Parts: sequence; C-alpha cells; structure tokens
Amino acid sequence: MSALTLQNVTKRFGSTDVIRGVDLEVSEGEFVVFVGPSGCGKSTLLRIIAGLEDQTSGHVTIAGKNVDVTPPAKRGIAMVFQSYALYPHLTVKGNMGLALKQEGVEKSEIERRIAAAAKMLHLDTLLDRRPSELSGGQRQRVAIGRAIVRQPKLFLFDEPLSNLDAALRVNTRIEIANLHRLLGGTMIYVTHDQVEAMTLADKIVVLSAGKIEQVGRPIDLYNKPANLFVAGFIGSPKMNFLTGAPAEKLGATTIGIRPEHVRIVPTGGNWEGKVSHLEKLGSDTFVYVAVEGADMVTVRIVGQEDFEVGATVGLAADETHIHRFDRDGRAI
Repeated sequence: MSALTLQNVTKRFGSTDVIRGVDLEVSEGEFVVFVGPSGCGKSTLLRIIAGLEDQTSGHVTIAGKNVDVTPPAKRGIAMVFQSYALYPHLTVKGNMGLALKQEGVEKSEIERRIAAAAKMLHLDTLLDRRPSELSGGQRQRVAIGRAIVRQPKLFLFDEPLSNLDAALRVNTRIEIANLHRLLGGTMIYVTHDQVEAMTLADKIVVLSAGKIEQVGRPIDLYNKPANLFVAGFIGSPKMNFLTGAPAEKLGATTIGIRPEHVRIVPTGGNWEGKVSHLEKLGSDTFVYVAVEGADMVTVRIVGQEDFEVGATVGLAADETHIHRFDRDGRAI
C-alpha cells in the first residue's frame, strides 16, 4: 500500500518557483530521505506534506486519502523539527504526552504509550526531568518520543540532527535507524548531509532547484548516478570530474571517477599531475592531485601512505568505473 503519493506538486512564492512539478510515491514502511543543497526545496516539500504549507498546485495523498484541504492535526502525521520545540515548564513525561492529552486520549493509554516510547529511547529514568536538565541528544530523543506516542501514519523529520555535535549525530543516527526497524513506520527525513542520507535511507530522493533529479536506493545512486548533479552530490569525498581531452577520448563531454577507483603510480597511468595536498586520517589517506582538465583529482588510499607535496605522479583509473556524461550533464 502507498503511504504517501505526491502528484505534480508545485509551490510558488510570488514569481519564484520553489517546487516544480514533483511526483513521488512512498510505500508503507519505507524510510525515505529528501537530500539536496540548501535552498533546493526539501524542507518546503516536507512542510507541504505536513500541511504547514499549501501547495500552489498538485495533490497530496496520505494512506489513500487526499489531504489537500486537511489541516495538519488531521493528517495522521507527527513531525520532529531541527529545534526541539519542548515546553520548558513541562517534564519529559509531560512533553511526550501533551498532544495525546489534548486529543482526549484516556490517561491509562497515555501512560502506556509514554512508558513504551521511553523504554525504546532509553528515557525511562528521565521522565521527571525538565528540558533544561537534559543534554541536546536527550532533548532530541524526547522530541522523537513525542512523535512516537502519537502512532502516526507518517513520521516527518526536518534536519533533526543539525544541532548536535559530530559524535552525537552518529549515535542518534543509529538510534533513528534502529527505531525504524522496531516500529516499521513510514518515515520521511530531510537532510543536506548526504552521509546521513546514504546510511539511513531505503530510498533517497535527490532534489535540486525544486525538482527531483533522481530517486533510488542509496547504492544505486552511488553506482549509477543519472546526471552530473547526483554524481557530484552523492559520495564523500565527491566524485572526480574531468573534461577536455580525457573525456573526449571516451566520447563524453565530462567523465567522472570516484576517489577509491584511482591509483597513484610512479609514471604512466591515465593522467599525470602534481600532489597538492594530503589528508592523513589513519584508516585512509586522501591525496589531492592537480590535473589539467580537472579542478582537483582526489585519490583515496586505504591505510597510511606518504607523498611529497609538489611531486609529479601518474594516476591510473579503473576504467570499468568511469562514468560518462553528455553536454547536458546526463549520464551516457
């Protein structure tokens, strides 16, 4: 069954088109991530699904029901925002149960749902604390718990990890992934971080300038990007691009190859360049080589290697992993 369907959804602010004809179907139980750079329209699209923004045209269907004129509270959704939006005067328990209380849910049922969500999120011992007594990660878990107890048809996450430090982001990301496995609910998650998208999603929706560039499984987008935008956005470090003679030899305007598919050789290889910079991360070494026809070629080496900055090196590409793009940026 389809949990969410978007049909030719558009959004215009004045003369500016923010969402341009988006069609999308999300199956029940899927974890779908909207990813793209700032200003691509991903948060606006999420707000349209939630009913916090009206679309200019098109239709939104949730669990088989058209919700174009349905208010947010009646759409069967629960939203987790970038800001925790917790009431400072209420305890963790009070924040988690407030919406249910306002909906008139019986007290015993509220208690049951809060207890179950608190156990799932390791908040059992924090139920009597107020938000000021919690860490950032704990506050975010309370915001997620508040969504869980409502038992929505759709969970909507709007960049929920942006306020957390790097280590906490990784931990919370794992918790959200585990939560999805436990609940089996349908989740729509917005982020500008493609690493979050790759690690969380069943299906990624890549957005640019208000339109969908590609939809698919993370590994499919990584291995078979539909165009230059997706190829450059998905993957860290990003794909290397070369133009001019190297591309023309392969019948393309631009060619791309990922850092792990390039080796450094003393001489020869596909291209030649000068070592510009090294990043020694312990588990990996990233070597940045200035090559004619490319901004910079990044080489990923597993383990610890050393190269002299300024040295001329050869670059050998695994030609089975070269991506070709035409003058319009589409994959050949």
